Amino acid sequence: MKTKYSASSMVADVPVQTGSTSFESRTYAKVSRRLIPFLMLCYLGAYLDRVNVGFAKLQMLNDLRFSETVYGMGAGIFFLGYFLFEVPSNLVLHRVGARKWLARIMLTWAAISASFIFVKSPTVFYVLRFLLGVAEAGFAPGVILYLTYWFPAARRAKALSLFFMAIPLAGMIGGPLSGWIMHSLQGTLSLSGWKWLFLLEALPSLVLGIAILLYLDDSIARAKWLTETEKTLLARNVANDNAYTVAHISIKSFIADRRLWLMAAIYFCVVLGQYGLTFWLPTIIRKSGVADPLWVGAFTAIPYLCAIIALPLIGMSADRRRERRLHLAVPMLVAAAAFAVLPALGSVPAAIVCLSIAAAGILAASSQFWSLPTALLGGMSAAAGIAAVNCVANLAGFFSPAIVGWLNDLTGKSTAGLIFISLAIALGACLVFPVPAKSVNR
Repeated sequence: MKTKYSASSMVADVPVQTGSTSFESRTYAKVSRRLIPFLMLCYLGAYLDRVNVGFAKLQMLNDLRFSETVYGMGAGIFFLGYFLFEVPSNLVLHRVGARKWLARIMLTWAAISASFIFVKSPTVFYVLRFLLGVAEAGFAPGVILYLTYWFPAARRAKALSLFFMAIPLAGMIGGPLSGWIMHSLQGTLSLSGWKWLFLLEALPSLVLGIAILLYLDDSIARAKWLTETEKTLLARNVANDNAYTVAHISIKSFIADRRLWLMAAIYFCVVLGQYGLTFWLPTIIRKSGVADPLWVGAFTAIPYLCAIIALPLIGMSADRRRERRLHLAVPMLVAAAAFAVLPALGSVPAAIVCLSIAAAGILAASSQFWSLPTALLGGMSAAAGIAAVNCVANLAGFFSPAIVGWLNDLTGKSTAGLIFISLAIALGACLVFPVPAKSVNR
């Protein structure tokens, strides 16, 4: 199937320069400088608006008299909307272009995120979280798909690692920022600190949504900042890379592909651990002995800083060694061990160290995972496949906070929830090894 983004259509029209490896490296460095920092900034805004509810919880539950179960359901219901609209969103992006569609996504979720200041009941909380999931559906898988238009599989792990650094950056920046907003603006203009949190943290997404329309290019062919020789090199590499992928010829064969379901199962476990960390990190730190939201926010930055260091190192190692499975499974097992040990720790320093190990492991796994399905799929199959895997797996974002919240209410402490997260991540690591090494180690 020919698509709007077919790289092969460019290759025959422009003579290929048989330039040196250094020319190729400079070209990809140029692409990375142009795309990755901006996309990271956009995803930082997305992640900030998705998970700031974890900080709002510190005040919101008391103000609105919500239980841990209500919070867990509200945090998780986001992913039901995400699940229902993710695949359609990625298919639309593939047809109409990343620039317009990603801008639409960001502007919509910014407006909904700001609307959380009107929450007064569990029902309104649930509805807005669901709508936020609908609005944001397709952004992360859309960017992952978009990067496959520019980077071949051999260079994709590093690019994805850099992009996913937005997650720990959101935690490192968003934690102290959220704590400061809630601490400093509590009661200003008769608004609670958690309401100021939702209002102010929606503004970056609004600005970035407009910036996408002015900055992003839909494809290699439309990039005016590239020379014709650079375009040809990039297009040739992507076209050659797609020759290794398998195109699905029907919906039935697509659904019957066991590889997709294995990918979804692995990423389900990764996401469960990722959101177990994200939604409960402020609560874990507060229960370790930190009461002031300002200091809770400051301490949450430390685990994410460790993840920022780990992500590019693991990504570069995976690309250099052309090895994908161990670079995914080992960080998962490290994170599982850290979550398992966490309930036994009774001091703030020990908890921070353990949370830092967990954050580095699970967030590195989140970025390394995408080297697997993007190496297996191409073209429209990639558009649907990436979205389908992400969509099914992100149901873990619903189950993780819901189950952990229920276990916390049931037992009166967080031990059972953390053990549940640990076991799920370890199971996901075991599922990595059935993936054929020869299909992904390139």
